[in-house]
Parts: sequence; structure tokens; C-alpha cells
Amino acid sequence: MSASRENTLQPISRNVLPLHAALDLGTNNCRMLLGAAQADGFRVVDSFSRIVRLGEGLHHSGRLSEAAMDRAAEALQACAARLSRRPVRSLRAVATEACRQAANGPEFLARIERETGLHFDIITAREEAALVLDSCAPLLGPGTRRALLFDIGGGSTELVWVRIEEHSPPQLCGYVSLPVGVATLADRFGSAGFDPDGFAAMMEDVIARLVPFEQVHRISQEIRQGGVRLLGTSGTVTTLAGIVLDLKQYSRPAVDGLVLSRDAAMQALSELREMGPKMLAEHPCVGPDRVNFVLPGCAIFQAIQTLWPASEVVVADRGLREGLLMRLIRADRSRPPMPRYNGRG
Repeated sequence: MSASRENTLQPISRNVLPLHAALDLGTNNCRMLLGAAQADGFRVVDSFSRIVRLGEGLHHSGRLSEAAMDRAAEALQACAARLSRRPVRSLRAVATEACRQAANGPEFLARIERETGLHFDIITAREEAALVLDSCAPLLGPGTRRALLFDIGGGSTELVWVRIEEHSPPQLCGYVSLPVGVATLADRFGSAGFDPDGFAAMMEDVIARLVPFEQVHRISQEIRQGGVRLLGTSGTVTTLAGIVLDLKQYSRPAVDGLVLSRDAAMQALSELREMGPKMLAEHPCVGPDRVNFVLPGCAIFQAIQTLWPASEVVVADRGLREGLLMRLIRADRSRPPMPRYNGRG
């Protein structure tokens, strides 16, 4: 959750292979996760996250800029170098909103493949939503009949409306990918987001985009009936959790799965708004590289809470990469075993 985070964990021994790798190239961040399959999922062996601002200026030009592409290419070269030092059994790399929207997105990914050997798929918004649901489903908990998952990204915000039935996997009932995220709002509103009127304008913009999803699924009515969980996965939500917990250093185990009351989350949001750029840059849960993206994320979060005022929100420090890893592991487990060599033939 820090501004530019590259966390290398202790390598595990080869006797718990196989290793699987997931790369997520988003509008704002480049992230990689390397995991070793275990009975209950996977153990993280290595992770990488860097703010690359790939979508910078995309809202105005419709294209990825040279500077943005160079930043992303540098981060992906670092990922490729790490992967080359590991016995990786399977890998999937995906690109999301920025490359979906940019006219030169496929051209850029072809360049990345030439320079690094990494092949990226541009995935649809629906697949992105399904992957997030895969990773977050274990956090939904008992007594939940419906869930609204939201992923506040750099270039888009994904909403996933979920039906939950006993002894069945969660069912995706509806989804939408809104072309608004922390980077796109920062691009459009700039420093105006630090002003109360600018913040309100961002929030109203997002609410207007959320209303059609509400009209289709009647989520506010479901919330009034009870049994509905809100679950957020993004830097915005984990930052709010860090504020509530008063963390001096970010801790994923403390944050992932944390249940925040609406009042606590909104109080944390108010504290972030009161800090100003200098204090945000110095805060251990924000950092200088994320200063311009925190309040746009808060505006999206508050818009969601305004339209769908659930009493609690579950915080997830997991998402697309974890969903990719789980699918790679399931696919690996479903392969027929290699025939054992018997010394003949």
C-alpha cells in the first residue's frame, strides 16, 4: 500500500513447487505475484508493485503516452528479471482498462513481448470482475445472501453483484465496469479534488454513473432487507483500513478481511480529506506517489456508500492477481499426472 512497493519474501524450498505467476498491468499500477501451490490455496513467494501511471493523459488523447509506456516497460523488465530467477511452472499476464481503451494498447503490448518475452492478454471487464470474485469469495462469510464487490482501480471501477447460496459457489448476477478510477478522476479534476466543491463534483459524477446499475439490480432495496455485504478491494479501501487501525507501517494480515463499520470508514475518509497534500505524502499509508490519487478514490468510495449505505464494508487486500493465481493452480491440478519412467524402452 506504500507509494512504490517492491516486497521480496523469503524464497521457499524447491520441494513445495510448483510456482505460478500472475501479472496485472493496470491504468495506474504494475503488479506481479508469484505463489507456490498449497492445499488451501497458495503461499506468496515474491510480489512486486509499482505505480507506473500508464493511463496518464489517456482521457484526453485516447492513446498511451511515450513516457507512460516507458515507465511501464521499465517495471515489466524488472518483473521479467525476477521471473527468470525462479522455476515458474505457469504464468498469466493481463492488461486492463488503459490497454482496453487506448488506440495503441495492442501495439504497446507487442513491444513489451519483444523486449521482455512476456505475453499479455487484454481481458474483458467481465473476466476482470470474475477474477476479483474468485479471490474475494472466501471473505464473504456466513449469513450473507447477497454481496456487492467493488474494485476501485486506476482507470475504471468494477462492480460485481453476487448471489450466495449455501453449498454453492458465489454466482455473478451482474457486473459493470465504469470508465472512472483514481487516475482518470485525478486527470480530469487535478488539484480541484482537494477543494470541498471539487470533491463534491467528483462524487456526484460517480453517483450519476452508478445509478443505472442500481436501477437494474435494486441493491439499495436488498440492503434494507438485510443479508447484503459490501466488499471493497483497492488501495483506497486498504488505506481507509490503515487509517482506522492507525497503522505506523502497512500490514496486509491486519487489513485483509477487516470489517469496517460505515461510521469508522467515513471518519477515516474525513481524516484523509483534512490532511492536505503535504501530510498525505508523509503518511505511512499513503506516500508521495499516491497523493494525487487518494481523494479521487475517496470520492468513489463515498459515492458507493451514499447510494448503497450498508452498515459495514469488508476490506480485501486481494483481487485480480490472486484470482489469476487460483485459476492457474486449479488448471495445474486438473492436468493428468506425468507417466512415471520405469527404466524401459
